[in-house]
Amino acid sequence: MYGKYMKRTGLIFTLLVKQLRWKLFVWLFAITGINVLVASFYPSLYKDVASRLAASMTMENPAMIAMLGPGYETEAYLASPGPFFANEMLLFTAIAAAIMNILLVSQSTRGDEEAGRLEIVQARSVGKVAYTNAVMIIIFGANVLLSLLIGIGIGLLQIEGMDWQSTMLFGSVLGLTGLVFGAMTLVIAQLVESARSVTMFSLMVLILSYLIRAIGDVNYEWLSYASPLGWTVRTKVFADDDWLPVIVLSVLTVFFGLLALYLHAKRDIGSGYFTPRKGRSHASKLLLTPFGFHLWMQKTNIAAWTLAIFVLSWSMGFVMGDMESYWQDIELIEQFLAADMQAEMTEQFITLIIAIMTLIGTIPVAMTVLHLKGEEMRGFMENMFSRATSRHRVLANYVLLSIFVSLLMQTALAVGFWSGCVAVLEEPMTFLTTLKAAFVYLPAMWLFSGIAVWLYGWFPKLTPLVWLYLSYGFFVMYLGNLLDMPLWLRNISVFEHVAKIPLEEVKVFPLAIIVIIAFLFFLFGFYHFRKRDLFG
Repeated sequence: MYGKYMKRTGLIFTLLVKQLRWKLFVWLFAITGINVLVASFYPSLYKDVASRLAASMTMENPAMIAMLGPGYETEAYLASPGPFFANEMLLFTAIAAAIMNILLVSQSTRGDEEAGRLEIVQARSVGKVAYTNAVMIIIFGANVLLSLLIGIGIGLLQIEGMDWQSTMLFGSVLGLTGLVFGAMTLVIAQLVESARSVTMFSLMVLILSYLIRAIGDVNYEWLSYASPLGWTVRTKVFADDDWLPVIVLSVLTVFFGLLALYLHAKRDIGSGYFTPRKGRSHASKLLLTPFGFHLWMQKTNIAAWTLAIFVLSWSMGFVMGDMESYWQDIELIEQFLAADMQAEMTEQFITLIIAIMTLIGTIPVAMTVLHLKGEEMRGFMENMFSRATSRHRVLANYVLLSIFVSLLMQTALAVGFWSGCVAVLEEPMTFLTTLKAAFVYLPAMWLFSGIAVWLYGWFPKLTPLVWLYLSYGFFVMYLGNLLDMPLWLRNISVFEHVAKIPLEEVKVFPLAIIVIIAFLFFLFGFYHFRKRDLFG
């Protein structure tokens, strides 16, 4: 029976490896390289007891716990730089590994199914679930390789307090976190009928896991155990080296993997357990317009991202109440910091939270434009251009939609964060100041939309460079100060040219330059799109 369902898994595995080999290489190289590079800086960052003690106190405030996970005992921070590295890198690297698995699984399951490749393969003498089984083997191998590369790479640095057992635990929990979300994505791929829905719902699960962990780590520790990411940050790596989370994540991976195989064996190609509901028999007036049609096609994705940004921002605002109590409860901070300095440090965390939420909100802005690439690759654009409509008009509607999405994301950010702060703070920022702090990033978001349009119009295969540039922006924002990056390297990120409200005053000139550059990217994108042939 097993052979009947798994027949020719090895052959399909070989085909998928050839299809995904470059993407796997880029992901593994990027995640491993960043971790090894950042780890090499840590011995020089915290050289003495005083610097480690000051940094450890920062790690204990609720805002940092919500973003990065629970901290360590003070003794662990004083013993070696390892706990600092784990605090600042483990969770976000785990999220990167999860995204890698989500995208790879989505493309290799529903993506291949939508493109008709799975039907061609299934027409041959292969097992019913051989394709899904091959995908599972690929992501298992990729995550094992990621674990080994990171563990060995950091271990070879021979940093004090970061021995081989600890570095291999660090790599193992990263790989297993990626595997859990990869297995979850395999299950979701059996439930819904499109690759876009698989990616969207899987990312929503990832965001929900992060939110549950953040709330649990700050207020209700038991809640964190309901999230895979809650287990990820509880290894106490480079200190106590607890391997229990590795066992739990392994069990979760096996469970979701077997569930995915079972569900795949029971369904037909092209179908899903959750079928889309039937639409209305007559279109609304808005749907009859190009803009309304494109908005309708992406409404679920836009609504899901808006809700996610609002809930994440609200939870971060709600944490600010615990942070205010933190300043009052720590006598050492009260002795050394005046009230205005405490307020300034709180404002620094506020600007960091708004900046990170903006980075997340930029994802759906770029996705809105790149949705057009997916339509073209599936051959749907030919139907659209067979009507009396121009390329410029179609692309212009996508650009307008991306600008609308940017306004929606920043409004959700401002409303969510402000309402969370109002619920817990006696003197929160005014709503207008919060809205201003969010909206000041709009030109930067439009620049990403412009880059996406330019790359799509010029050479669609290079559109992943948008995500590379966005990742660089996050790297600079999160680790730029810590690693003392040169100013010219930091200035490559557009977010470095945006005023950090309420700490800084808005400067019109840099924002105007960003808008002009974004407009030029839009123009180049329109020009190249009109000149090139369509893919079919």
